[in-house]
Amino acid sequence: MPTRTLPRNALVKPRPRRAAPRHEGGKHHPWWPWIRRALSLLFFAAVTVLLVLYARNIDWDDVLASVRNTPAPALVAAALLAACSHLLYSCFDLIGRRYTGHDLPTATVMGVTFVSYAFNLCIGSLVGGVGFRYRLYSRLGLGKGVITRIVSMSMLTNWLGYKLLAGLVFLVRPLQLPPSWKMGNHGLQWLGIGLILIAAAYIIACARAGDRVWVWRGHELYLPPWRMAVLQMAISCVNWSLMAGVIYVLLLQKVAYTDVLTVLLIGAIAGVVAHVPAGLGVFEFVFIALLSHIVPEGQLLAALLGYRAIYYIAPLLVAVLLYFVMEAHARQRKRALARTEWGAMNTRSDEP
Repeated sequence: MPTRTLPRNALVKPRPRRAAPRHEGGKHHPWWPWIRRALSLLFFAAVTVLLVLYARNIDWDDVLASVRNTPAPALVAAALLAACSHLLYSCFDLIGRRYTGHDLPTATVMGVTFVSYAFNLCIGSLVGGVGFRYRLYSRLGLGKGVITRIVSMSMLTNWLGYKLLAGLVFLVRPLQLPPSWKMGNHGLQWLGIGLILIAAAYIIACARAGDRVWVWRGHELYLPPWRMAVLQMAISCVNWSLMAGVIYVLLLQKVAYTDVLTVLLIGAIAGVVAHVPAGLGVFEFVFIALLSHIVPEGQLLAALLGYRAIYYIAPLLVAVLLYFVMEAHARQRKRALARTEWGAMNTRSDEP
């Protein structure tokens, strides 16, 4: 496979921050703004429908009851762990900024990532993790190619850390399955070895061929330097650990932390395989199936409802408000840019 090295800044050039052209090839398209408005309305309608469907599947009385029955110190600790997790995940796209070379401010990138992650948790990755990033980043002036690399890097960061952490936990501290299952846990250990090998292979590839562009069938693949790869895995492992810490605290430490972490990792991949938004039902089923021999089902469900309230619903409410604020600012920037361009055109037309 041929390779060639390029300066990092030459890999991806940020899209100039200017208004989209109103014509192409000398022909005006007055209908294009209306199509964009229609697509925006469809996007908002789809998000609204998904949020309503998500809300209808939640027993709000049980959520409130589980929160009220949890000791205040445990709620505070869980909220702090959840806030740290969301803050850490908001840094994932900063790696994407380094990877692509765009120059959006740090606070803006973290805001976009937080909004996308909150919607991703509740209504799925296609609309949340992908759709919101494309919409918000494109309104901030980034091109589709840059956004695609950012999204890919964020997902890669998340699941690389998952593989490494899950591999270590499955191998070193395998979960003791319920006695009724009558099967060993050697399968988890073999799976752990495989996951560790995948994570190690990525690090080795970045160490041997990192910071280089690989050309394969006309497509360019850029492997980051090994330090960036290590950072990817480190922050992702910490994030998954913080998520497990929220449930561990809400269970009042009645289950070993490593067991909670193992079941969380299994439940997360089960939700992805089942294609259920937020893993509703699937996530709870995995916890009940694997831990009900240690903690009564009622306490497990109460802790998981509290987890959804603290880690899913509360950040979603903040993300909705932040999203509308970002949309309003984007419209203001667009109007200001249009006025500037209009003034420049008038100035040129007045020149002799």
